[in-house]
Amino acid sequence: MEIRVFADVDSVAQAAAVLIASQARIAVADRDRFVLAVSGGHTPWLMLRALAGRDIAWDAVDVLQVDERVVSNGHPDRNLMHISETLRHAPLPPEQIHAMPVDSPDLEAAAIQYELTLRQIAGSPAELDLVHLGLGADGHTASLVPGDRVLEITDRDVALTGVYQGHRRMTLTYPILNRARRVLWIVTGKEKAEALHRLWAGDTSIPAGRVRREWALVLADCSAASELDQGSITEETWTKEGTCA
Repeated sequence: MEIRVFADVDSVAQAAAVLIASQARIAVADRDRFVLAVSGGHTPWLMLRALAGRDIAWDAVDVLQVDERVVSNGHPDRNLMHISETLRHAPLPPEQIHAMPVDSPDLEAAAIQYELTLRQIAGSPAELDLVHLGLGADGHTASLVPGDRVLEITDRDVALTGVYQGHRRMTLTYPILNRARRVLWIVTGKEKAEALHRLWAGDTSIPAGRVRREWALVLADCSAASELDQGSITEETWTKEGTCA
């Protein structure tokens, strides 16, 4: 795992867009396709807005969801709305944004259907080129939340959670996350500092700590990185861009 620390949220978002665009060019050159899975959150919307202006082969890009709240289409809590809005200025064909079907009356069948969609796009078993993950203050990532049965699923790439912060969720599970060619963590805000410290230390007692660390890059702002002991981090894995107060 590598970490790069930036002065503020905007710098993190811009750096993430640059990295994703670079990975897209590599994937298209190597495999004629770039398969990206994205999570929700304020900083990721800034990231996607910046990505929309990048010169990449958008007709060869597929955007998948890491997780989604079980809410109706058009609900403000739905990640899909923000993904579609932030990428609307990119020349990305709308049908290449693949929504989790959380408005289905049969959610179990919908999860199976999304897994089939993943296989059609990314092979069997599905292998994502890049998965973007966030980190909750409680150590959750995607919708892999503490204490939920979804943490123990090993034979499915897509599953449903119990109620968390008011909603059930559909989420990618550890098997597909741990097959990804590249994992990009975006972590911003002081409230994430302890969780980031535990993630960096490899603490598997938090859900995020069970995601494979090879080929993982963390982009964090100074606030989120405030509890990391830089003295224990090698220069090869730590980069500081700008100045932290």
